[in-house]
Amino acid sequence: MEVLDIILQYPMISGAIFICTTTWLYFYFICGVCKSKARMDGKTVIITGCNTGIGKAVAFDLARRGARVIMACRNMEKANLVRDRIIESTKNTSVVVRLLDVSLLSSVRKFAEEINRTERRLDVLIYNAGMTIDGRNVTKEGLQLVWATNHYGSFLLTHLLIDLLKKTGNSRVIVVSSSLHKLGWVDPKNPNPVEETSGWNLYVTTKFANVIFANELARRLEGTGVTVNSLHPGLIYTNIFNPCSSWFHILLTVFKPYTKNEEQGAQTTIYLAVSEDVQGVSGKYFSDCKEDSPARETLDVGLAKKFWEASIEVVQLKSSDPHI
Repeated sequence: MEVLDIILQYPMISGAIFICTTTWLYFYFICGVCKSKARMDGKTVIITGCNTGIGKAVAFDLARRGARVIMACRNMEKANLVRDRIIESTKNTSVVVRLLDVSLLSSVRKFAEEINRTERRLDVLIYNAGMTIDGRNVTKEGLQLVWATNHYGSFLLTHLLIDLLKKTGNSRVIVVSSSLHKLGWVDPKNPNPVEETSGWNLYVTTKFANVIFANELARRLEGTGVTVNSLHPGLIYTNIFNPCSSWFHILLTVFKPYTKNEEQGAQTTIYLAVSEDVQGVSGKYFSDCKEDSPARETLDVGLAKKFWEASIEVVQLKSSDPHI
């Protein structure tokens, strides 16, 4: 009776607790579980930024399914430690680490050259690497750091690996975005905003860029046997937000009980990589292992084409490079 008395005495607080508890249970037990048992034996997967967070969880899962997993990472020491744990856990020895700093176009080119020289196939290419940071941050190549990491490295790498993807056939490109893309926008007239200092603005605009890039890439690759989809992994408190301001960490801490863990956040990426349900599906946006609606502006074909051309200029695509 004491519990009932408290509920009756404080109905608003009790109602809030009930709603929060229900929401947590929903996210924890229902949202976005990849139920596919598909094996990946004989298939090669590249995952960028997978020595921590959801990328690491994806690497573990795909290794368990028998895939050859290429961990494309900047921090080789951390990546090698994770690789060793994956091999020990999954008994899959076909897990390798390759150096890739997606924020540097020179590193992207070196990585692509090695992959094209050593790999005979590429079945799944997962763009998982991402970051944000406050302040004015420009790479030594003159690119805004967050934009270079979250978009331009992937844009260039796609061009450099497209022939291998096409040759493999039935291959998949997966772009990890965020529902926060709905708060962003891209300006083809200012594709390299080096003066922007807000980590929040940089994050939401690059996540918008992820979706519009995936949509335009899917249109350009229609009929080639290569599919492209983007996704929202869910609200996850990972180290991607470490460089953010204190107020942002306070906000995330408040909502942490209602966020997904890394394994839960990896489910939609895994689903798009392995599920038979999305074979041949391209140009879509997913959340919780099902198709979702992206921001209406990401479907603007005219904007996508302008932004694509602007991106070509930023990454300085050469005439000798593959074009899409």
